[in-house]
Amino acid sequence: QLQASGGGLVQAGGSLRLSCAVSGRTLSSYFMGWFRQAPGKEREFVATISWSDGITYYADSVRGRFTISRDNAKNTVYLQMNSLKPEDTAVYYCAADDPPYGLRDAGRYDYWGRGTLVTVSS
Repeated sequence: QLQASGGGLVQAGGSLRLSCAVSGRTLSSYFMGWFRQAPGKEREFVATISWSDGITYYADSVRGRFTISRDNAKNTVYLQMNSLKPEDTAVYYCAADDPPYGLRDAGRYDYWGRGTLVTVSS
Protein backbone atom coordinates (compact mmCIF):
# COMPACT_ATOMS: atom_id res chain seq x y z
CA GLN A 1 0.00 0.00 0.00
CA LEU A 2 1.22 3.47 -0.92
CA GLN A 3 -0.05 6.52 0.95
CA ALA A 4 0.77 9.97 -0.35
CA SER A 5 0.41 13.09 1.76
CA GLY A 6 1.65 16.64 2.07
CA GLY A 7 -0.29 18.43 -0.63
CA GLY A 8 -1.91 21.78 -0.10
CA LEU A 9 -2.24 25.36 -1.25
CA VAL A 10 0.92 27.43 -1.63
CA GLN A 11 1.83 30.69 -3.33
CA ALA A 12 4.08 30.77 -6.34
CA GLY A 13 7.70 30.63 -5.24
CA GLY A 14 6.84 28.62 -2.17
CA SER A 15 7.72 25.08 -1.15
CA LEU A 16 5.98 21.86 -0.20
CA ARG A 17 7.22 18.41 0.72
CA LEU A 18 5.22 15.39 -0.32
CA SER A 19 5.58 12.05 1.42
CA CYS A 20 4.77 8.55 0.24
CA ALA A 21 4.64 5.93 2.97
CA VAL A 22 4.90 2.34 1.79
CA SER A 23 3.62 -0.67 3.67
CA GLY A 24 3.12 -4.32 2.96
CA ARG A 25 6.03 -5.04 0.66
CA THR A 26 9.80 -5.11 0.34
CA LEU A 27 11.11 -2.23 -1.72
CA SER A 28 14.75 -3.08 -2.29
CA SER A 29 14.37 -3.80 -6.01
CA TYR A 30 11.90 -1.03 -6.80
CA PHE A 31 12.02 2.38 -8.34
CA MET A 32 9.67 4.76 -6.57
CA GLY A 33 8.20 7.46 -8.73
CA TRP A 34 6.14 10.62 -8.50
CA PHE A 35 3.72 11.52 -11.25
CA ARG A 36 1.21 14.33 -11.56
CA GLN A 37 -1.99 15.00 -13.40
CA ALA A 38 -3.37 18.45 -13.97
CA PRO A 39 -7.04 19.00 -14.85
CA GLY A 40 -7.69 18.06 -18.45
CA LYS A 41 -4.18 16.73 -18.98
CA GLU A 42 -2.56 13.34 -19.07
CA ARG A 43 -0.60 11.99 -16.16
CA GLU A 44 3.04 12.99 -16.47
CA PHE A 45 6.31 11.85 -14.99
CA VAL A 46 7.91 14.03 -12.32
CA ALA A 47 10.75 12.07 -10.72
CA THR A 48 11.81 8.58 -9.73
CA ILE A 49 14.41 7.07 -7.41
CA SER A 50 15.97 3.66 -7.07
CA TRP A 51 15.24 2.31 -3.63
CA SER A 52 18.47 0.32 -3.52
CA ASP A 53 21.09 2.84 -4.61
CA GLY A 54 19.36 6.20 -4.82
CA ILE A 55 19.75 6.79 -8.55
CA THR A 56 17.34 9.54 -9.57
CA TYR A 57 15.70 10.76 -12.75
CA TYR A 58 13.75 13.98 -13.19
CA ALA A 59 11.45 15.54 -15.73
CA ASP A 60 13.04 18.56 -17.39
CA SER A 61 10.24 20.76 -16.10
CA VAL A 62 11.15 20.15 -12.45
CA ARG A 63 14.89 19.50 -12.53
CA GLY A 64 16.67 21.90 -10.22
CA ARG A 65 13.48 22.75 -8.32
CA PHE A 66 12.29 19.35 -7.07
CA THR A 67 14.27 16.74 -5.17
CA ILE A 68 13.23 13.13 -4.68
CA SER A 69 14.66 11.17 -1.78
CA ARG A 70 13.94 8.11 0.30
CA ASP A 71 14.24 7.06 3.93
CA ASN A 72 14.86 3.34 4.12
CA ALA A 73 14.17 3.14 7.84
CA LYS A 74 10.77 4.78 7.45
CA ASN A 75 9.87 3.11 4.13
CA THR A 76 9.02 6.56 2.86
CA VAL A 77 9.78 8.48 -0.31
CA TYR A 78 9.75 12.27 -0.39
CA LEU A 79 9.37 14.92 -3.03
CA GLN A 80 10.71 18.28 -1.95
CA MET A 81 9.23 20.94 -4.22
CA ASN A 82 10.79 24.40 -4.22
CA SER A 83 10.19 27.48 -6.36
CA LEU A 84 6.72 26.26 -7.14
CA LYS A 85 4.91 27.66 -10.16
CA PRO A 86 1.20 27.77 -10.97
CA GLU A 87 1.82 25.19 -13.70
CA ASP A 88 2.89 22.73 -11.00
CA THR A 89 -0.74 22.60 -9.85
CA ALA A 90 -1.89 18.99 -10.12
CA VAL A 91 -2.78 15.86 -8.23
CA TYR A 92 0.49 14.15 -7.37
CA TYR A 93 0.71 10.37 -7.21
CA CYS A 94 3.41 8.07 -5.93
CA ALA A 95 3.98 4.71 -7.56
CA ALA A 96 6.22 1.66 -7.32
CA ASP A 97 7.97 0.09 -10.30
CA ASP A 98 9.48 -3.37 -10.14
CA PRO A 99 11.76 -4.87 -12.79
CA PRO A 100 11.77 -4.50 -15.74
CA TYR A 101 11.68 -0.81 -14.99
CA GLY A 102 9.56 1.72 -16.78
CA LEU A 103 11.22 4.77 -15.14
CA ARG A 104 9.40 7.64 -16.89
CA ASP A 105 6.59 5.49 -18.26
CA ALA A 106 3.57 5.58 -15.96
CA GLY A 107 2.06 2.57 -17.70
CA ARG A 108 4.92 0.42 -16.51
CA TYR A 109 4.46 1.17 -12.80
CA ASP A 110 2.84 -1.61 -10.86
CA TYR A 111 1.45 -0.06 -7.70
CA TRP A 112 -0.15 3.31 -7.16
CA GLY A 113 -1.25 5.33 -4.21
CA ARG A 114 -4.06 7.81 -4.01
CA GLY A 115 -3.07 11.26 -5.08
CA THR A 116 -2.51 14.38 -3.08
CA LEU A 117 -3.56 17.75 -4.47
CA VAL A 118 -1.03 20.53 -4.88
CA THR A 119 -2.37 23.96 -5.77
CA VAL A 120 0.00 26.81 -6.54
CA SER A 121 -1.55 30.25 -6.65
CA SER A 122 -0.09 33.11 -8.67
